Amino acid sequence: MRVRPYGSEASIVDGLAVGTAAFLREQVVEQCTAAGVAVVEVVPAACTLVVTHDEHDGELVRQVLSGLRMMSTPESELHGDLVEIPVRYDGIDLADVATACSLSVEKVVALHSNTEYRVSFCGFAPGFAYLTGLPRELRLARRSSPRPRVAAGSVAIAAEYSAVYPRESPGGWHLIGSTTASMWDVYRDPPALLQPGTRVRFVSVR
Repeated sequence: MRVRPYGSEASIVDGLAVGTAAFLREQVVEQCTAAGVAVVEVVPAACTLVVTHDEHDGELVRQVLSGLRMMSTPESELHGDLVEIPVRYDGIDLADVATACSLSVEKVVALHSNTEYRVSFCGFAPGFAYLTGLPRELRLARRSSPRPRVAAGSVAIAAEYSAVYPRESPGGWHLIGSTTASMWDVYRDPPALLQPGTRVRFVSVR
């Protein structure tokens, strides 16, 4: 783990284990508040955490961030809101995923739907959440040829992540299902259904 300035009004922690940053976000806010620092934003990514702050607070923020190793909590002890997402396992790549993983389609569905995921970070598009926890048996590299259009609500997997496309967009993930759940709604507070740290389960429906 390394803590360093990230420009004059931000600090970054890198070298974190995948998914750790989302769990540390609230702790960073609490610790900075206790130290008398009003952070502007705390943004988790796969293995990094960026904190934006006033320029004169940089050193104090980095002192707080340097204590993250001691502040970290085992994943098994962490709790968050649970969101259940109904899924029809009708994706156009489902059979190919089963073949590539040397599994039956039924086994792919069972593995994907019998797992609890956590939102590691958000990016790519508003409402697009990267979910960690994908069983190792289902981990495949991204498609060699991305599609120019992937439908909104497509449930997909790639590498160690699963995700739901919040709107129609290009995409190179393997499509295994679809959902009617809205990932992004500007009239909802907050607009994104899934936030970093949220627990997620996919529920198979017909």
